[in-house]
Amino acid sequence: MHDRASGSRTVPAVFAPAALGPVTLRNRIIKSATFEGRTRYRVVTDELIEFHRRVAAGGVGMSTVAYCAVSPEGSTDGHTIVLTPEAAPGLRRLTDAIHEHGALASAQIGHAGPVANAAATGHPALAPTRFFSPLAMRWTRAATEDDIARVTRAFADGARLVAGCGFDAVEVHLGHNYLLSAFLSPKLNRRDDRYGGSLERRAAFPREVLAAVREAVGDRVAVLAKLNMADGVRGGLWLDESVPLAQLLESDGVLDALVLTGGSSLANPMYLFRGEAPVAEMAATMPRATRAAFRLVAPRMMPAYPFEEAFFLPYARQFREALSLPLVLLGGITRLATIEAALAEGFDFVAMARALLREPDLVARMERGEAAPSRCVHCNKCMPTIYRGTRCVLVEGPDLAGSRTVPVGVSALGS
Repeated sequence: MHDRASGSRTVPAVFAPAALGPVTLRNRIIKSATFEGRTRYRVVTDELIEFHRRVAAGGVGMSTVAYCAVSPEGSTDGHTIVLTPEAAPGLRRLTDAIHEHGALASAQIGHAGPVANAAATGHPALAPTRFFSPLAMRWTRAATEDDIARVTRAFADGARLVAGCGFDAVEVHLGHNYLLSAFLSPKLNRRDDRYGGSLERRAAFPREVLAAVREAVGDRVAVLAKLNMADGVRGGLWLDESVPLAQLLESDGVLDALVLTGGSSLANPMYLFRGEAPVAEMAATMPRATRAAFRLVAPRMMPAYPFEEAFFLPYARQFREALSLPLVLLGGITRLATIEAALAEGFDFVAMARALLREPDLVARMERGEAAPSRCVHCNKCMPTIYRGTRCVLVEGPDLAGSRTVPVGVSALGS
């Protein structure tokens, strides 16, 4: 692997077993956290189990379940899994199904913070400082120090619960301007206490959460953090701070890997996706009263970006150069040659999402030497399906989760 001190590096095989902290994956391909839209009542469903079973049977080394809120107020829309004892039996069934097909199971845990739709969750959206949320169309509530302590405990409790349900890894969500990411953002965090100001102070809350999660699970499971390299909005987090931040996280010694991402679910979700912006399709899922307003703000909130495979690689290289910590590269990875090239550059794992919506068995076919480049066309028309059962619209199949309208804004297909 990568040794920054000596500059030496061995290039691992894609389809050989790979250690991730205390666990071993059968290969170096991870199914990225993708909001599944199959947990209408905040617990695991048969449809969610089938979603991950197909990906596990399709050959990935590990499948990431997204999104698991550590508290009801931390849900994005009031329908995501909430990590309560009531969720435990379903989570155990889910990990059993993934393990049955030889893959490991990871749980992405987080608190949506300002990304939460307060009208749907029934709780005010929590944020570092008070501002008007374009998602909920109402003001957020500034977190108190009591809130910070309470949420930290909720992360620890949630991590302990998923570990007890058989998950092999926990991925703590520090991206996309969810609560911990919002604290890291110089744009969203205008606090003047010990949780605001300098990078070190803005990082205090996320670092406390990561330490609490590690203490909760010990060395039983791998602990990852999904970190924004850049928020994709003016005044937000960028490389000049995110690289030093990653070095701080590495120095804490609690992480087994970083998953490198970018973009803001509040203000620029297309920064994460790249490709076409499905504005018309998103508007069609919304109540009529909100469609005109959405179309008005969509060009600013959902700008289209040209798609390039491995589009985060130039930014991610800055982290690979600065860190010894294992890194997971994501961002439009669709070909085996791209995976091999990423490993040759020193990345330890790659994560795939949209390509596996199109072809859940893509990894197995790659391993057999049968796979042409992914048939994903990067149209992003999967985005409007996220509250009705996330799927590729070019693949025939039922609308598994039933019909539901999407609140104004985009939550987290690429959680």
